[in-house]
Amino acid sequence: MGSILTGSPSSPIPNPNRGKVYLVGAGPGPAELLTLKAAKLLRKADVVVYDRLIQEDVLALASPRAERIYMGKPVGRHESRQNEVNEILVRKAQEGKQVVRLKGGDPFVFGRGGEEAEYLAQQGVAFEVIPGVSAAIAAPLQAGIPVTHRDVASCVVIATGHEAHRDEGRLDWAALSKIDTLVFLMCVHNVGRIASRLIEQGRDPATPAALIQLAYWDNERVVVATLANIAAEAERMQVQPPATLVIGEVVRWRERLRIKNAE
Repeated sequence: MGSILTGSPSSPIPNPNRGKVYLVGAGPGPAELLTLKAAKLLRKADVVVYDRLIQEDVLALASPRAERIYMGKPVGRHESRQNEVNEILVRKAQEGKQVVRLKGGDPFVFGRGGEEAEYLAQQGVAFEVIPGVSAAIAAPLQAGIPVTHRDVASCVVIATGHEAHRDEGRLDWAALSKIDTLVFLMCVHNVGRIASRLIEQGRDPATPAALIQLAYWDNERVVVATLANIAAEAERMQVQPPATLVIGEVVRWRERLRIKNAE
């Protein structure tokens, strides 16, 4: 139970004599935040294909005999590098190997895991998806910010920051402006645009906001401001990606819980 194989009736039937790909969520950083199953699969893997945001103590769990393939995506080459990843996963599995595709956070939360799973299904390669702790939840938690709270937040929306610069896109900014808690990933270069769009749609400029850089890493830092000035504060503090933006009254709980800034 829990194993995900091919997702389409028209896809090729997986060959049981071939290998298998595990799309594994590595969580926000430290090995101690992995699931037990993720750690077990790493120890058994023949091949580990991993991204940039994977800490060394996570990779250290892999068998010394495992082949390690780094596939971090250089700026401007995301699509071509993703095609390379897809082809490597298929090729290694067809060689009969157990392949762990190690992805920061959760594979299906803005991690392109859905695209990789779709490609594997189309190629008739057996695969399984192992969940991980997403930064969308873990980063606010590390900063002392509960994304929901009975008094002020009954809902939370996780969105990509990439669409903030587009005139047309799938994000409904009018609807987002009314959500209790907003969490934006991949947002550092668009914080100002995100804030402007929300304020234009009626969100109070005084709404608390926090930007959490590299939660659970050595250079973690937290910047707290209002929606109106979070972009200026982020620039002043020289916040670098990856970072998670949280907008809503829940940000006030950081001070209430007496979590000190990491700067």
